[in-house]
Amino acid sequence: MQLPVNFDSVSLDGLLSDWVGALREFSVEAVAVLGPDPFGGADDRQVVAVHPPLVADAAQALAESRDFGAPWRDSDAPLVAWQHIAKSDHLGASRWRMLCLAHGFQTVVRVEFSLPANRAFECFMFSPRELTDRAEAASLAWSALNIWPLVKRSIANARSTLSPRERECLVLAFQGMTARESSLQLKCTERTVNYHLANAMGKLKVDNKLAAIQRACWLGAI
Repeated sequence: MQLPVNFDSVSLDGLLSDWVGALREFSVEAVAVLGPDPFGGADDRQVVAVHPPLVADAAQALAESRDFGAPWRDSDAPLVAWQHIAKSDHLGASRWRMLCLAHGFQTVVRVEFSLPANRAFECFMFSPRELTDRAEAASLAWSALNIWPLVKRSIANARSTLSPRERECLVLAFQGMTARESSLQLKCTERTVNYHLANAMGKLKVDNKLAAIQRACWLGAI
């Protein structure tokens, strides 16, 4: 799978476009990434990335659905799954499946990237043909695992309003460091660390450090 070497110069849409191009050998023609709504309820999901844009309607319908993906967090279901859309028992009552079929897709493969507090990023890959065996689904899942750190970084840059220093302070707090310990590592004052943490909490609309860390994780920022 050939992808650009300098990922920092590639936009999120450009990265997804290159990824879809690399997945052509598996007949994948679209990808969508859903993430938790950092300001919503436990089951609220957002479309955080989709390519090509013409399948945004199906991705949005998928984010709003409760019949695939989100409910699995309360079960023992695997983090990777695939489904033949047209053969689903939920087809008649599922808007996203009808939209996928209208776009010509027959199969969807889902890969979950778990987050704190029972949230997750979910990557969906759509193909116009049925997969023949688990090996094909496994290859798609492996491609998602390989590219995910780059996609997550691009998503964080697109979604987060945190400054680099605010994000850095949250990362250190996530690692269990106190403001004093963080100040020693960052070579600044403890007051400066607390200032950045307070700014981060304000942007994330929370009033404590733990909640700020959780929401930053849900955004993909840390």
